[in-house]
Amino acid sequence: MASPSECRFTESHEWVRIDGDVVTLGITQYAANELTDVTYVEMRDVGTTLGPGDTVGVVESVKTTSDVVTPVPGEIVETNDAPADDPSLINGDPFGSGWLVKIRTDDASALDGLMDASAYDAAYPIE
Repeated sequence: MASPSECRFTESHEWVRIDGDVVTLGITQYAANELTDVTYVEMRDVGTTLGPGDTVGVVESVKTTSDVVTPVPGEIVETNDAPADDPSLINGDPFGSGWLVKIRTDDASALDGLMDASAYDAAYPIE
């Protein structure tokens, strides 16, 4: 399964998709597979101001708990309640209905250092 070409990827397995000044963020299929069955999702509140590397929330699985971090500074403008209600969305559709937060940023330059889909898939192939 190839990662979406319109996304950029962090080494800590978050994906981002930019639309104007808003970045949508979630965890990758590789991360979801490594976590196995996601059982709990909690994101920080709308209005929270973040810096690059700040935690936007937590994803728990039967295996472990993982922080989700943002590569860009900004303010959370929307959270997706669907994965909180049905955490399996992260395993089944991490790039679609399993997205986690939207962040309005005035500095998208941090995305320049992230991997594109082909580089991410080469570094972290899904078996």
